[in-house]
Amino acid sequence: MKKSLIIGVAAGAVVVFGVAWAAAPVLAAQALIRAAKAGDERKIEELVDFPSLRESLKAELHAELVARMNQDPRMADSGLGGLGMMLAPMILSGAVDAVVTPEVVAQMVTTAEAPDPTRRPPPEPAGDEADGDDIHQSWGYRSLDAFAVTLTDRDQPDDHLALILERRGLFSWKLAAVDLQTGAGD
Repeated sequence: MKKSLIIGVAAGAVVVFGVAWAAAPVLAAQALIRAAKAGDERKIEELVDFPSLRESLKAELHAELVARMNQDPRMADSGLGGLGMMLAPMILSGAVDAVVTPEVVAQMVTTAEAPDPTRRPPPEPAGDEADGDDIHQSWGYRSLDAFAVTLTDRDQPDDHLALILERRGLFSWKLAAVDLQTGAGD
């Protein structure tokens, strides 16, 4: 009787640990979304690995810029395309470093749009648009240490912004990367 009680308690502990381990990124993602909607900059700073996020965003924006330049025949045929390809990483690097702040992360989460340092920021949404109800969310693991929350604006169903949370310890997760998927680049 005593042995079966010990086995039952151990099995219960393993199940509780497994559920907590699997649910941790969902809870972290929900906390990030709540903080973004509430404009809680302090909480966003706790939930985001800003150096990793900036590096990821630089890589994504650079890849998108290269794809746009390759699609433009005027850029491919002129020497300016090569010069632009050489200068783009430096320009993007400085712009992303300056632009990616807790406010911008909140805007990314509520609008499903990555910041574009090459254009002016859009006007603040008003009324019903500000609450993010037009944003569809899908959730899922990409690996044991990466969890994605893919955001899609219902008005632009071909464009997706995936927020990638990475594991930091057993139960801690932080937003560390983004994955831009635009219909124009596909």
